[in-house]
Amino acid sequence: MKLARICRDTRGTSVVEFGLTAPVFVMLMMGVLEVGLLMWTQVGLQHGAEFAARCASINATLCGSASAIQSYAAQQAFGLNPPSSVFTVSTPACGNQVSASYPFQFFTSYFGVPTLTLTARSCFPK
Repeated sequence: MKLARICRDTRGTSVVEFGLTAPVFVMLMMGVLEVGLLMWTQVGLQHGAEFAARCASINATLCGSASAIQSYAAQQAFGLNPPSSVFTVSTPACGNQVSASYPFQFFTSYFGVPTLTLTARSCFPK
């Protein structure tokens, strides 16, 4: 008699359903935020590399040395604040090339997720 009454009782079903679905929903939202932040960082690095390679090719007064090109690239990496040592400058056959290598640390890295190294490269003709 008591078991039948307990099985018919529907109070608290919303709490149980929420308890089962909330962790999945929170993990999904954290994943969406991580991917968005990863894409934002990649675009920022690529933007900095492209603008610095262009500056090295067309503006010798602003971007005349490798250190000036590196600091210009760090300034142009919008949304980020990377050190200028992230960017490297070289002059291969294609012209002025600026490359970036940036370690991206996920905010869920506390749970054992490793860091990911993002790279960007741009070459602008002389």
